Amino acid sequence: MVTARARDEGQAFPIYVVAVTGLLFAAFAFVVVGMAGATRSDAQGAADAAALAAAREARDNAFEGMNPLTLTQGDWEKILSGDRLVALGACAKADTFAAMNDATAVCEANIPEFKVSVTTNGTIGESVIPGSEGIHGKAEAKAVIEPRCSLKPGPAPSPTPSPTPPPGGGGAGTPPSVEFRCKGGVALTFDPTKPGSLTQLARRLFSVRLAD
Repeated sequence: MVTARARDEGQAFPIYVVAVTGLLFAAFAFVVVGMAGATRSDAQGAADAAALAAAREARDNAFEGMNPLTLTQGDWEKILSGDRLVALGACAKADTFAAMNDATAVCEANIPEFKVSVTTNGTIGESVIPGSEGIHGKAEAKAVIEPRCSLKPGPAPSPTPSPTPPPGGGGAGTPPSVEFRCKGGVALTFDPTKPGSLTQLARRLFSVRLAD
């Protein structure tokens, strides 16, 4: 009887080993899935940051090379519609932000949109799944520049010239202030004779967001 029990235990031992091995492999595979998810999350974070950086660079340089004193109403309308936005330096900024997140980026500028594809420099790492040490995280993101303001309609022309020039000049050779109507009912007045930071003006006129 003792011999029969020992024989049964001897037959069960290989099955036990196989079962434990299977459970361990499943546990390690679950860990690899978690590592892959983390790598994918790192890639998506890098892609989002790079796309936003590219769009913000283009937005911040909206007035690059322009003289506010010479801008006409038609010029302002083109600026607000995004027709004057340029992508110069935007994709380089995307590359910089991707590198800061230990990744490389491929940037596609199609103003007002910037699409960035990112590949992480790091991989999932060695694991029980063959080839995982060569798998990099990949992700894509798109950022878009949107106007927040429009030109405020001016008053109807008066049949007789006003003796008092409008704020910000308006006299001979001096352009009047430009008035904007922005989202949320916010009014914005810009004096071309005292422009201040044109980058800050661009940030008030345009917003940047991630797009689907």
